[in-house]
Amino acid sequence: MDISLRPVLDGDLPLFFAWMADPESVHAAAFTAEDPTDRHAFDAHWTRILADGSVVMRTVLADGVVVGSAGVYGPPDSREVTYWIDRARWGRGVATAALRALLGSVPERPLYARSAADNAGSRRVLEKCGFTVTGKDHGYAHARGEETDELLFTLPG
Repeated sequence: MDISLRPVLDGDLPLFFAWMADPESVHAAAFTAEDPTDRHAFDAHWTRILADGSVVMRTVLADGVVVGSAGVYGPPDSREVTYWIDRARWGRGVATAALRALLGSVPERPLYARSAADNAGSRRVLEKCGFTVTGKDHGYAHARGEETDELLFTLPG
């Protein structure tokens, strides 16, 4: 499978919305929008992301088909990675390949990431890409309606 990245197009957003509103995906991610089914809030969020010149956001393609998004955001001293892959593609190496491609195009280090502590898939993706667990946090996860443990990751410079 050929995984590639390209800039986000407006036509990608309906797919992103559907994937980011999927209940199983939202539960796994845990730390999501307060209401992932609120299209107005989703559109406003993506308008801000795409207008922010400091954000590197890409659409993930698998064999030319849109399957997710990956990006880097945040202030210069604490840049974080994010990614979201269509649940139908989980377990096939798509997220790992997409994150590796993103890291290859964004030279700044260190980079940081976060994952719900019980999200073993996301932890594996981050560790395969060179991130290590460097801390723990605990916060309210809207997707679960409860306090949830979180792992903090660092990709050193």
